[in-house]
Amino acid sequence: MARSRTLAKPSEARTRPGAAAEAPAPRKAAQALDRLIHERLRLGMVSALAVNERLAFTELRSLLRTTDGNLSVHARKLEDAGYVACTKGFDGRLPRTEYRLTAVGRRALDRYLGHMEAIIRATRDR
Repeated sequence: MARSRTLAKPSEARTRPGAAAEAPAPRKAAQALDRLIHERLRLGMVSALAVNERLAFTELRSLLRTTDGNLSVHARKLEDAGYVACTKGFDGRLPRTEYRLTAVGRRALDRYLGHMEAIIRATRDR
């Protein structure tokens, strides 16, 4: 004999008596995440640049264990957003590309980390 059960709607599943019927805090914080930084490689880049004044392209590539093309594409997106600055020059005869985190990028990372901390706190408080 099969047992039947009634499933609560997703919107009702996590509400407690007396709690507001709005979205849980982790969902709100997750929606506020900076999607540009949230991508794994870009988060790695801004994190590495947050603790280093500047890093060369080759240093970032090695640190993040990625390919030249992949790093280039993600670095360009961060540059276009104004989160990182790129300086091109030469070290002797060898071309050298360096990246540094801008003030805009640092503020974006701080906001992102604040949102992640809010998600973690809300999740642990449940």
